[in-house]
Amino acid sequence: MSDPETVFSPLALTGPLPFLPLVQGDVDYDTASRQQPGLLDRLLDQEGTGVILVRGEKVAVPRGKGALAGRTGASIRLATLPAAYLRGPLAGSTGQFEPPCYYLGTADRQAWLALDLDLACAGRAVQDPLRDLAQAADQRFDWLALREYAPHGRPRQVGLATCAVALSVWHGRQVFCPRCGAPVHPCQAGWAQICQGRASGDRHTLFPRIEPAVIMAVVDSRDRLLLQHNRQWAPDFRSVTAGFVEAGENLEHAVRRETLEEVGLNLGEMRYLGSQPWPFPSSLMVAFRARSLNTDIRVDGQETDDANWFTREEFGAALASDRLRIPQAASVARYMIAQWYGSEL
Repeated sequence: MSDPETVFSPLALTGPLPFLPLVQGDVDYDTASRQQPGLLDRLLDQEGTGVILVRGEKVAVPRGKGALAGRTGASIRLATLPAAYLRGPLAGSTGQFEPPCYYLGTADRQAWLALDLDLACAGRAVQDPLRDLAQAADQRFDWLALREYAPHGRPRQVGLATCAVALSVWHGRQVFCPRCGAPVHPCQAGWAQICQGRASGDRHTLFPRIEPAVIMAVVDSRDRLLLQHNRQWAPDFRSVTAGFVEAGENLEHAVRRETLEEVGLNLGEMRYLGSQPWPFPSSLMVAFRARSLNTDIRVDGQETDDANWFTREEFGAALASDRLRIPQAASVARYMIAQWYGSEL
């Protein structure tokens, strides 16, 4: 059954999302400096260089601050170290290969590094300066997943943390060359890897792979929002439609295809809302709002097992009565829902 035509489109006043939690940073990536020989050594010796600590998807925050995660209005800063603290422990790493640090860029003339403790300690003896540093960090700091930390962090620090986690997850997952299976080592200040499978003059460079995904707030002609339930989610959890972009596919086609596949709806006009990285492990979420041309929902029964249209009154009542849970504060989905609803959630 098709919706009746409306004079005023529900997308007419839709604008870009004014805020996304993982794209707050103002750091200059300084990409031109990454290939300079000895860059990390110089930055470690440079007065004022700051260092944040990362373990996979987690970042270090001061001891006791981790308990504030999830509390409304709580502010949490990253734990930071002067680069001088690392010069000793990293002394044995600055040889043929770069130390397990990532150059995140500069802000207000201050350089920032991230020390990847997981990569730093891999394969090291029990009694090793880097292992000692990691043990001290575990005792001195709390560790929060990026998605827990981001809603509470200062904009610049959230930007630093997002880059650091993205690089840490990539290096942690790709330890062998996908072309030939040889070991790889970080290069270009952590933003690339070099394959060790060939002679030194013929080694190829690898870069992080980014997987684009579309996420869409689908509305009908009455401006009701579609929320759906994935079979793997908790029973009361709902979110907007999302899916990965196929090889050779553009974003707009992916929006239409995923919506048709998951809930059986054909889309008309759409508006771009914004994008943010989602390094779990390597996605870029590209957000749209789109108008459905029909309202008869047909879930695929495989990935999506339920979906419903919500008016703002129905959504607010379900949220207030705890009959409905929505994505966390670090997710672009939450801000898409809030934009449609018209207030913070």
